[in-house]
Amino acid sequence: MVRERCGRRRGAQLGAFINALIDTSRSSGVVGMDPEHAEALAAFRSFDYEAIYLRPASQRQARAVVAMLRALVEHYRAHPERIPDLAGAAPLDDAAALAAAVGYVAGMTDRFACRRAMDELDWPEEKLPSGLDR
Repeated sequence: MVRERCGRRRGAQLGAFINALIDTSRSSGVVGMDPEHAEALAAFRSFDYEAIYLRPASQRQARAVVAMLRALVEHYRAHPERIPDLAGAAPLDDAAALAAAVGYVAGMTDRFACRRAMDELDWPEEKLPSGLDR
């Protein structure tokens, strides 16, 4: 359906969805998409979820990422002095320590988070998300 209505190439498909959104929004005054393209977009999204996001390997990867990030947040929550910008700062209450930990971990790149997990938590390499150079 997506190929029939929007083309075979990714660029053509994206262009078809964008143009359908613009054309429908201009003609109706409401942000939306005509039914033909909306149905194709729904099919496209459904395929992506089934073939990519919900496949077992993706689910395992997601669990590995979440486990590692949660462990890092809990570690830095318990030890906010390990956060570079807070080294030597006055002690934080629990809510402030959690906010600082979440902010610090959220700003990490994937590789840096993996290195921190291994260095700070002795995180086993086999439990790290796959596909990253460490």
